[in-house]
Amino acid sequence: MAVAQKSSELNAPTDTTSQTNWGEWLIEGVIKVAGISSIVIIGLIFLFLLREGLPAFLDIPLRQLFGTRWYPIEDVFGMAPLLVGSLIVTVGAVVIALPLGLTTAIYMGEIAPPWQREILKPIIEVLAGIPSIVLGFLGWIALAPLIQRLGAPTGLTAFTGSLILAYMSLPTIISIAEDALYAVPKEYRDGALAIGATQWQSIWRVVLPAARPGLVIAVMLGIGRAIGETMAVMMVTGNAANIPSLGSGIFFQPVRTMTATIAAEMGEVAQGSLHYSTLFAIGIVLFVISFAINLLAGRLVGMNGVRRSRKGGML
Repeated sequence: MAVAQKSSELNAPTDTTSQTNWGEWLIEGVIKVAGISSIVIIGLIFLFLLREGLPAFLDIPLRQLFGTRWYPIEDVFGMAPLLVGSLIVTVGAVVIALPLGLTTAIYMGEIAPPWQREILKPIIEVLAGIPSIVLGFLGWIALAPLIQRLGAPTGLTAFTGSLILAYMSLPTIISIAEDALYAVPKEYRDGALAIGATQWQSIWRVVLPAARPGLVIAVMLGIGRAIGETMAVMMVTGNAANIPSLGSGIFFQPVRTMTATIAAEMGEVAQGSLHYSTLFAIGIVLFVISFAINLLAGRLVGMNGVRRSRKGGML
């Protein structure tokens, strides 16, 4: 009896360990399948875009495909006005959202008392859930007339689109940047204050450099949010497929973005036509731009990590 009891006691930890190993193996398998699936899905999306949009690159000379005139009725498919329109609106949104988003995140993460942070963070996260069509409608009804009254020839301009996109990018930038600041160990702040630094010096010289990878990701995701928006931009930018002239202010003229062009014209084209293929070619260009933004973010984060590790090694 005593031998049997000892044998059962020895087998019990083995069974528990076996169950733990099976659980870890299952979780690792699910994570691997999820990661591989995401890569496969992205690859399939790109292959689909390539299959539908490749005829445009083969049938239209690149000089004409990236020309300065977009007029599908005459089979003129120059994407330069669409690229310039997307660039202007995105740059304007980033210029507005970047300083405002980072300063708000710094205030919430480093300066605001806890009770203010508990109120502001849920409000900012709720703003991210407002549908883009609602924001576009508000921009069309309220913001566009205001800009026109301020002296613009029309209220539906690139600047109006930049304001709407900046507002839509702010919750993403603020949330991720604030989380990156929160992840910086408290010992960094205490050490800076202990050697005589002021609160702002500790934030600028210690906290922000330590949180730089997260801040870079926040900025890049905000840019991706801006460049990929469709409905709101289509409603407030005027949808004029032309390159704005420098003399009268490029931000206060109507433009058309690549996403708005796809949304506005995809339902009117015949499948398999040259116009249809060109719209998918625009999708390929958007895909490549988004991939380049993510790649740049990864390189910046990686370079920052290498720089910090070298500094640590020197110390």
